[in-house]
Amino acid sequence: MKMNGARILLECLKREGVDTIFGYPGGTVINLYDELFSFKEIRHILPRHEQAGVHAADGYARATGKVGVAIATSGPGATNTITGIATAYMDSIPMVIVTGQVPTALIGNDAFQEADIIGITRPCTKHNFLVKDVKDLPTIMKKAFYIARTGRPGPVLVDLPKDVQMAQAEFHYPETVEIRGYKPNLEGHPKQVEKAVTMITQAKRPVLYVGGGVILGNAAAELTAFAKRLAIPVTTTLMGLGAFPENDTLSLGLLGMHGTYYANMAVSNCDVLIAIGARFDDRVTGKIASFAPHAKIVHVDVDPTSIKKNVRVDLPIVGDVRDVLAKMLKAAELVCPDAKVCQDAIAPWTAEIEGWKAKHPMSYKQSTTTIKPQYVIQRLRALSDPDAIVATDVGQHQMWTAQFFGFTTPRTLLSSGGLGTMGYGLPAAMGAQAAFPERQVMVVCGDGGFQMNLQELATIVQNRLNVKICILNNNFLGMVRQWQELFFDKRYSSTCMELPIDFIKLAEAFGATGLQATKVDEVDEVIKKGFATNGPVLMEFKVAREEKVLPMVPAGASLTEMVLAS
Repeated sequence: MKMNGARILLECLKREGVDTIFGYPGGTVINLYDELFSFKEIRHILPRHEQAGVHAADGYARATGKVGVAIATSGPGATNTITGIATAYMDSIPMVIVTGQVPTALIGNDAFQEADIIGITRPCTKHNFLVKDVKDLPTIMKKAFYIARTGRPGPVLVDLPKDVQMAQAEFHYPETVEIRGYKPNLEGHPKQVEKAVTMITQAKRPVLYVGGGVILGNAAAELTAFAKRLAIPVTTTLMGLGAFPENDTLSLGLLGMHGTYYANMAVSNCDVLIAIGARFDDRVTGKIASFAPHAKIVHVDVDPTSIKKNVRVDLPIVGDVRDVLAKMLKAAELVCPDAKVCQDAIAPWTAEIEGWKAKHPMSYKQSTTTIKPQYVIQRLRALSDPDAIVATDVGQHQMWTAQFFGFTTPRTLLSSGGLGTMGYGLPAAMGAQAAFPERQVMVVCGDGGFQMNLQELATIVQNRLNVKICILNNNFLGMVRQWQELFFDKRYSSTCMELPIDFIKLAEAFGATGLQATKVDEVDEVIKKGFATNGPVLMEFKVAREEKVLPMVPAGASLTEMVLAS
């Protein structure tokens, strides 16, 4: 059947199982939106800013494991997507972004609302395409989704000129595609797996260091089974939270700059470190020269370029983490048929870790008058559903959530890790709630980050998304203020949010419910009422203004050089 390019694009999305897209119309995508008007198989959500639309598609992808889809027009519409694309790229989130472009005959002429989005996004996409012929569109879309979801996932951009959307062609969607030079290796080498398991079972002080790749690879069950089989302590990155249940005795919680004392001490004293789907980010390693100084390192990752990129590796395994972990579990059962023997062999090590946990547990000084932000996070966990999805913005509240919420299930934390994007949390929660309308979805943010994309309150209300917004308001850009306090003699340069904003009235102006807690004994009441109220709710908590995120490893220091809570 012949159809125009705009209709072909929508049919391609349908074939890929897309049920929700986030997009903003404009002149170069007006033909696409005209087709979308009568195309009922896909739900379209209109954000109030293109950046937020991409973040929403990102949140949708993280929560579901599917490819998120966003649409923007050319020029400023396309350039507004860049922060969202870079956020997804740094965290390996599968997305396809479709941008409109001026007609092919005008490309390069500085036409109205023309921008070289292919050139601009080349450093922050896994791949991008400029469609020059409508006949190529189905194959390009098939390739875009294949690239986005396979290997190390990531965002792919498709730039679609206006005349290509209008041109007619026969629609044939390919079942498969072959891309020369792109052949992800998904199966871990059996001999390397065997060597790794031998090394691990002979270790006296092993630690599993788990990153977001375990969640992206849907390998949480295999990881948990392997860790429990050999009783190996598990620490995670921010992106890896939820891959291993934090209420398990083997959990060490977060690693790195704001990680737990016992996680940092365990990694600094282990003799074998097994990195699974992690990339040895500088926020995790601290001073590279002193990172895991006594350890042999096993590194499992689907992306060969991540291995040996930042640290030396003694045993690399390239492959899909789920496949590799399943093989490692089978090998462990052969090498150590009596699991208790292997568990007993490292009992002194786990006992030493328990001593570190007792010496410096995650804690803070409670107050009977001032609301401590850590307390709010703990009460949110206690009063929320077990499978609640939590999106965060970036800053102190993000680290308090990572430290005190206690994630037990994968895909329940949505947070910008690599890029550290303020303004991410609200639209990401919007995307997750669109994917799971019946599940409890909340966003934890600071007053600074919330104001970056607060316009999306309109999107949430208009689309009846039941998002609960929790603002930890200290009237500061808190994380920068903390650094100014610790390292710049309390010179609070441009970090005080001096204008007092009435967030309750703001919520009501958008048609949402607004609640506020200014005292400790009001926290539970506000949370319970917020969760029980139907529809979007903004809950503001006036928290201690100069509370710090601790522990903290100063920039350039070793993991053992932590500033601890007093």
